[in-house]
Amino acid sequence: MAFTVKNNISWVGKIDWELRKFHGDEYSTHRGSSYNSYLIREEKVALIDTVWGPFAGEFVENLAREIDLRQIDYVIANHAESDHSGALPLLLREIPDVPVYCTKNGVKSLQGLYHRDWNFQVVKTGDRLSLGDKELIFVEAPMLHWPDSMFSYLTGDEVLFSNDAFGQHYASEFMFNDRVDQAELLAECIKYYANILTPFSPMVLRKIGEVLDLKLPLDMICTSHGIIWRDNPAQIVEKYLQWADNYQENQITLLYDTMWESTRVMAEQIAQGIRQADAQVTVKLYNLAKTDKNDAITEIFRSKAILLGSPTVNNGILVSVAALLEEMKGLKFRMKKAGAFGSYGWSGEAVKNLSDRLADCGFAVVDQGLRLTWAPDEDGMQLCRTYGAEFAERVR
Repeated sequence: MAFTVKNNISWVGKIDWELRKFHGDEYSTHRGSSYNSYLIREEKVALIDTVWGPFAGEFVENLAREIDLRQIDYVIANHAESDHSGALPLLLREIPDVPVYCTKNGVKSLQGLYHRDWNFQVVKTGDRLSLGDKELIFVEAPMLHWPDSMFSYLTGDEVLFSNDAFGQHYASEFMFNDRVDQAELLAECIKYYANILTPFSPMVLRKIGEVLDLKLPLDMICTSHGIIWRDNPAQIVEKYLQWADNYQENQITLLYDTMWESTRVMAEQIAQGIRQADAQVTVKLYNLAKTDKNDAITEIFRSKAILLGSPTVNNGILVSVAALLEEMKGLKFRMKKAGAFGSYGWSGEAVKNLSDRLADCGFAVVDQGLRLTWAPDEDGMQLCRTYGAEFAERVR
């Protein structure tokens, strides 16, 4: 289905209701997603982005119902990743000479993905493309979140086509932010930022500053995933400025895996100690063997401090905890504190292992952690509560 976004701008993308995993198996999409493509029909016609490859045939067929493909004057590739460019090979088979506007890195990426020498037109920040009475202004946005990424801004309508920035994985029949559940929308937005954009936060701050310096009026943000921001679009820009600035809430999150429940008992008792010491702090617990990793990462993003727990297994830690640490290292969280805990039977290396790896991930490790042998007895549980209270004081 196509629908009018504003004036001569139409949405011609694809809603993917069934999507549950994205980027292979790297990102969970509990609420599906969409691949947003936009058709601008002025004196000249521009198509902004396409859809993921599995939907290429459907996309081109539907687009041909909306407009004679030969009337498309320009294709804009804001980002080369295949969820946005996947239909380009099939589309450009029909209109092979149409110019494709993208960044210099966009050419490299598209050629690397599709091995085609299309009619590439390289653009940089400030370049303009006339559509008649209106123009597209291009703004390079490297590492938001690929080196090739860029924004396109349509004058007159005051619409920013932001590609992956300001988006979220959220399928809805109501494609505008004022028509969807606001709690669901915010949850998907912060999850998207936490899992995808966190390592690029310094660049997010710089780029938003550069765009604001252009003093372009903003009536709408058309993202490439999820809903379109038409009601107060500045609200999501303000959220990004908050999230990019070493974001944290008054929250401590305990994340652990357990073999015979001893580490779980420790986690629960430590949490009790935290609550007793600081009634204002939010405390959350997650068993990593049973928790979606992207949801866990979102809670780490929200937190001012985390506690990571694992029993000692083969002189090391459980796989689910190790996998999360690998994700955390790549995300480069900043200004967060951490500690470690775990039970053991006879060697007990896990807590030091966790502490060292947390430090390697950029966390400020505030103590030596807590380790107990076997299952905690009453004295052991009291030690956990005491440790939790002391940890709360250290990170207050």
